[in-house]
Amino acid sequence: MIKRTLYFGNPAYLNLHNSQLIVRLPEVEKNQSLSENFKNEAAASIPVEDIGIVILDHYQVTITQGLLEALLENNAVVVTCNSKHHPTGLLMSLSGNTIQSERFASQLEASEPLKKQLWAQTISQKIKNQSVVLEINKVDNSYLIPLYKNIKSGDSDNCEATAASYYWKHIFSSQTLPEFETLAGFKREREGTSPNNFLNYGYAILRATMARSIVGAGLLPTLGIHHHNRYNAYCLADDLMEPYRPYVDLVVCEILKTHKLNDDIPKEIKIELLKIPAIDVQLDGEKSPLMIATQRTAVSLVKCFEGDYRKILYPDLGFRI
Repeated sequence: MIKRTLYFGNPAYLNLHNSQLIVRLPEVEKNQSLSENFKNEAAASIPVEDIGIVILDHYQVTITQGLLEALLENNAVVVTCNSKHHPTGLLMSLSGNTIQSERFASQLEASEPLKKQLWAQTISQKIKNQSVVLEINKVDNSYLIPLYKNIKSGDSDNCEATAASYYWKHIFSSQTLPEFETLAGFKREREGTSPNNFLNYGYAILRATMARSIVGAGLLPTLGIHHHNRYNAYCLADDLMEPYRPYVDLVVCEILKTHKLNDDIPKEIKIELLKIPAIDVQLDGEKSPLMIATQRTAVSLVKCFEGDYRKILYPDLGFRI
């Protein structure tokens, strides 16, 4: 079953009662003219076991320790946002799998040649999916095809960067979106102008989804197959989400066809981005929601570390549904 993504962008009291997340509104709770029965009936409830991601995007959201404990026990992740409404924090369980010590061991013992091969697979599928995004948007993708077909171990030729340079210059071209001619030659920069902020938000949702799947599979999210950063607790999530990024890019392309560029992220755009864990993807010949696909990707990596698989399962945008 696909887990729910909950977003709280207004003041709210969140607590736990009978394994349910209870949502109460301050303006209702503080109104002394309302009866207790009315207040109780006005509260919304969601089973904790149905929740996958909780996003807290307001300074006046209050959440109890009991609810946090229940969310983590059910392998949900909690994402916190800053004053600019950008996701900046990630809280998740430290024990998401009953045999994680065994899986930690196989992950730690993985050889460098194996990790380099796995990274080559990862980048190959990422570039392939990027080429499909361009094709969908009626942009020439021929430059990317030989790149993803000829990735060497560890991507020693840095095809990822070569592909990115072409991809980002053309993804929002005037040929694709005539009304956004200012996006010709777009530069992908974390702190850049819109739609960089739309992409950042979508990637943050994707990262939380992947991190949840990694912990659920019993792996260390800190220990990547390629990314290494002493200040990054989610290097493996950053690795495994790479082939999924083009799905976010495609969502943003669709958003730009009906919404204007904006340095803030309006509610209606956030709603579209929050649907990312539920979008359909094709993985290993099967259709599934993205959140389920990330779980299968993480489990396939476990099997690669254990010697049962030689290839990570990644979604293929080329097999569109």
